[in-house]
Amino acid sequence: MKKFLLGTVALLALGTASAVAADLPARTYTKAPVYAAPIYNWTGIYVGAHIGAAFGGDDGFATNNPALVSNNRDASFLGGGQLGADYQFAPNWLVGIEGQISGLSKNDRTFSAINTGLVARDRSDWLASVTGRLGYTWGPGLIYAKGGVAFRDDNGLTANFPGVTDRKSTGYTVGGGLEYMFAPAWSAKVEYQYYNFASTNAAFTDGTALNYKDDLHTVKLGVNYRFNWGGPVVAKY
Repeated sequence: MKKFLLGTVALLALGTASAVAADLPARTYTKAPVYAAPIYNWTGIYVGAHIGAAFGGDDGFATNNPALVSNNRDASFLGGGQLGADYQFAPNWLVGIEGQISGLSKNDRTFSAINTGLVARDRSDWLASVTGRLGYTWGPGLIYAKGGVAFRDDNGLTANFPGVTDRKSTGYTVGGGLEYMFAPAWSAKVEYQYYNFASTNAAFTDGTALNYKDDLHTVKLGVNYRFNWGGPVVAKY
C-alpha cells in the first residue's frame, strides 16, 4: 500500500509540472545591441592656436675683432596660430599642408666690443612657415613629421656704427609632433620645430667684420578645431 501511494504522488507531481510548463510562454530571442565605434577621420581643414618657447641655436660666431663678445640668449615666449588641411589615406597615413605664424616676446642677440665701442643687435619679432607634413594615425592618435619654408621679420642687424649687413629673412624649417583627437572636432598637439636662416654677414665702419649662424629651436603646445566637412564616420559591430 505504501509503494502504491508513493507512486501515485510521483505521477501527480509529474503531471502537474508538465501542465505548468505547457502554460509558460515561448522563450523569446533578444538580439544583442549594435555597438558603434568611431572611426577617427583626420581628413579636412583645421584652424588652431599655439603657445611655446624659442631657444637660440648655434651661439658661435667668427670675427676679425678679438674683443668682440656675444650675449647668452635666453628662451623667449612665443604664441600664434595655424591653418592647415589634411588628407587621410591607406587607411592610416596622412598628408597635409600647414601655414603657421608665431610672435616672439624677445629674441635679441647682441654683440659688443670694448676696444671700438661697437654694439650690434639682431632681433626677430615673429616667425612663420609653410610646411608639408606626413603622418601615421592610430585611432585618435597621430604622429607626424613636417618640413618646408621658414620666414621671419626683416629687422636686420642694427648697430651704433654704420655697416653693410647680409641677413636672410627666408630659410627652411623641419620638425615633428604628436597630436591627439580628444573630441569629434578637436585635437591637441605637442610639436618641435627647427628654423634655419643660414648665416648673417656684416662689416662695420669701425673695422669689425662678423659672421654667425641664424637658427632657432622651438617647442609648442597647441589645439586645433577640425571642420570635418562630410560628417562623422562610424563603424558598427
